[in-house]
Amino acid sequence: MSNDPVIRWHESGEEKSARWQSEKGLPPPKRVQVIDDRISADSAYRLACEGTSLLWRGDFHNAKLLLQAMARRIDKKPVHRKKPENLTPIELFHRHRLMQSQRAQTLDKLLIPFEADHAIALRRAPDVRNACLEAWGPYSEPSIASLRELLGLIGAHEWRKKGIDIPALSITIHPHYGVFAPVRNEYIQLVAQAAPPKLLATQSIAFDIGTGTGVLAGALAQRGIQRIVATDHDPRALDCARDNLARLNLTDKIELLQTDLFPQEQAALIVCNPPWVPARPASPLEHAIFDPESRMLRGFLQGLRDHLLPGGEGWLILSDFAEHLGLRTREALLQMIDAAGLQVLSKSDVKPRHPKVADASDPLHAARAAELTSLWRLAAK
Repeated sequence: MSNDPVIRWHESGEEKSARWQSEKGLPPPKRVQVIDDRISADSAYRLACEGTSLLWRGDFHNAKLLLQAMARRIDKKPVHRKKPENLTPIELFHRHRLMQSQRAQTLDKLLIPFEADHAIALRRAPDVRNACLEAWGPYSEPSIASLRELLGLIGAHEWRKKGIDIPALSITIHPHYGVFAPVRNEYIQLVAQAAPPKLLATQSIAFDIGTGTGVLAGALAQRGIQRIVATDHDPRALDCARDNLARLNLTDKIELLQTDLFPQEQAALIVCNPPWVPARPASPLEHAIFDPESRMLRGFLQGLRDHLLPGGEGWLILSDFAEHLGLRTREALLQMIDAAGLQVLSKSDVKPRHPKVADASDPLHAARAAELTSLWRLAAK
């Protein structure tokens, strides 16, 4: 067994162990009960609610059905709390996040076993070895992970194979597991259409801060910028961007750099699309959405002036979703910009078009319906 976390349990009178895999970084469960097709959904749900993890030894498809049945019981569970109409937007947000967290904690209790090569050791299990290898890398011993995490991993693998069409650029982007997928890509349209700084005509260099899949670096390259440095602190994001840029034949124009925010040099244009919601992420996968205390946003604004060439511009792409939730005010954002020695040259807006905008049953529907995504053109004072 390697130095990775180990899950231990008793089965058939013996103590057993395996590598523990958790993308969320959760510790190995201390209470594990082996179950199979004979268990009822009510019993499984009760055990999970009590904090017992359930190691599945039955048919794989039946495990998926059990997970769905457990989810239905969670969703039907009555909640004796204040009615939504009596809550402020920020109270609605925090209640929604708490319910999401509690739901995930319960459903994550259903575990499945893997062989050393990532094959699932269950009847009628699909071949997920390539998907697991992409996400987790090679293993040398058997492992255990939650079924819910596996299903998310399989979904990410399919997105990677199929790709996401980006109409504003007429390209397809292939997101990797753990890298934010530009499913909501209306913000790319803003970058593709914004008037470029005049300085780019003589100093054709730009930075893409927090590049993720590399889609904004690709947008800058399409605009004819000769040299682009795309940064990210996450190795998985850089691997993803490298893959996408190779597919788009843009590796000669775009340099990838692993760093926190800025390269050492200066540029005529610096673009950043930081996480939009100043709240704590529940897992590493949520870091592209949730930015505790607006750390990345503040870091970008505070460092922007020093990394702009004279006459250069910073393009901040930011949704006002947090403002509609009461998590950040427009005044606070403008104060951050001013305190960083920056001025606003202009602002362009686009209305999101994702399905949740029209979903009146979404607890956060009012905020989503009012949301705008903006490109703020910033310059040194």
